[in-house]
Amino acid sequence: MAIIILLLPLVLPLIDAQTLQWGPCPTPMVQPNFDLNRYIGKWYEIEKLPASFESGKCIEANYAVRPDNTIQVLNKGNESTAEGTAVIQDNREAAKLGVSFTYFTPYGPYWILSTDYTSVAVIYSCTDIMRVFHIDYAWILGRSRILPAETVFHAKELFSRNKIDISGMKATEQRGCDSLI
Repeated sequence: MAIIILLLPLVLPLIDAQTLQWGPCPTPMVQPNFDLNRYIGKWYEIEKLPASFESGKCIEANYAVRPDNTIQVLNKGNESTAEGTAVIQDNREAAKLGVSFTYFTPYGPYWILSTDYTSVAVIYSCTDIMRVFHIDYAWILGRSRILPAETVFHAKELFSRNKIDISGMKATEQRGCDSLI
C-alpha cells in the first residue's frame, strides 16, 4: 500500500481527464475473425471516453497498411494531428492491436470489440496500474460523421455487457467539419 501512495503523485498527472477505475483492466472479447483489410480506411469519432491526448472536434482516424505490414494510424481533428503505428500482436486474436504514437513508448492496447466494417466500430483500450486501478479509453467510430442513435445505443450496450464504465462518454462534434479538414 505504501508503494501505491508513493506512486500516486507520479501517476495523477497522467490521468487528468481520463476515466480511472479501481481494479485491473477488464478483458472483453474482441471481434472474432477480424479482417484488417476490411477495417483499414477512414473512420470518424462518434463518441469517446475523455482522453487527455485527444481534444477538439471533427476527429477522424485513417488506417493504412504500410509495405512492412505495420499499420499507419493518422488521427486528426480541428486542434491536432497525430501519426502512429499499429501492429497485430497475435494473429490468433487479430482484433487486439497494439498502437504507439512515439518511438519511445511501448505499444498500448487497441482492441476492436466489434465492427461491421462498413458503418460502426467499437474500440476499447485500458492501461493497468499495478492491478490496483486502471485507466479506460473507449471509442465508438463510424464510417460516416453521424451514426443513427440506435447504432450508438447498441455500441454502448456492448461496453456495458463487458463491465466497461462508459458513464463519462462524450459525443464528438462532427458538424461543420468538411470545411475544417
